[in-house]
Amino acid sequence: MNYLSLIKEPIIDELDEFKQIFDASLLHSNGMLSEVLSHIRKRAGKRMRPMLVLLTAKNYGPINSVSLRSAVGLELLHTASLVHDDVVDESSERRGQASVNAIFNNKISVLVGDYLLSTALMNVSLTGNNTIVRYLSELGRTLANGEILQLSNIANQEISEDVYYQVIRQKTAALFAACAQIGALSSGATPEQVEDARLFGDNLGIIFQIRDDIFDYYKSDEIGKPTGNDMAEGKLTLPVIYALRSTGDQSMYELANKVKTRTINNDEISKLVDFTLSNGGIEYAEKRMNDYRENALQYISKCTDESVGFSLKSYIDYVIERNK
Repeated sequence: MNYLSLIKEPIIDELDEFKQIFDASLLHSNGMLSEVLSHIRKRAGKRMRPMLVLLTAKNYGPINSVSLRSAVGLELLHTASLVHDDVVDESSERRGQASVNAIFNNKISVLVGDYLLSTALMNVSLTGNNTIVRYLSELGRTLANGEILQLSNIANQEISEDVYYQVIRQKTAALFAACAQIGALSSGATPEQVEDARLFGDNLGIIFQIRDDIFDYYKSDEIGKPTGNDMAEGKLTLPVIYALRSTGDQSMYELANKVKTRTINNDEISKLVDFTLSNGGIEYAEKRMNDYRENALQYISKCTDESVGFSLKSYIDYVIERNK
């Protein structure tokens, strides 16, 4: 099933308008900056977050210039965070292509990330809506705080599901929540409707991150990051956290602590991955993912636009069933 076509159907024309504004925001006459922005433009993803902005906007009224500028601002902020994250994580790839820092260098990457962030703020300022500007500014602070929390958690010897959710709520989930919240606000939703949309986005973001984390336990050429990559970066995600806490296996806890101290080797990562697969880690993560799906479906049941509700359900199904 082509979920992406189903998701886009109610907003296909507006999505084209978004792309035009977004691409125009990544044009510059300066040689070096133009070259970097061109590289970023070429590695565009599926536009999942702008689609969420536009769908939630359409659920409450016509998509307008405020909705479009908001979608552009949010996608630029997201892009800036990815450029900066690749520097922090020392990543050489992003979406199957060389990262900005791999082609250029860390200094250029940080400066280009700053440029993208400023361009994001400029776009949302053009909405003339101070609340949207404030929401986007708060999102930038939350994403940075989430990254710092994740880095500090690596040094924390406690292995906690609560901390796991705390981190993803300030990273992936915060971004999805802001997209839905701002989308609703842009087309005149009531404060109660805006909050409902925000909660929907939060649930959707948690689903997205759990699915992303599950990928790390399987070998596949289709998946955009290698198996065990999270552990190699010092991160323990939901499947292994559950397997550790449900079994209490001390030898595996020792390996988990080596993940946190960044002293684990590839063979030990493979043992920890196999342990997770053998002790219900994936099944537990999928169960939690489906719990959040049920929460998200409650919002869809209240959608005022039937076509939007169908697209949002397809959106959830795509996030859960995607293979990369």
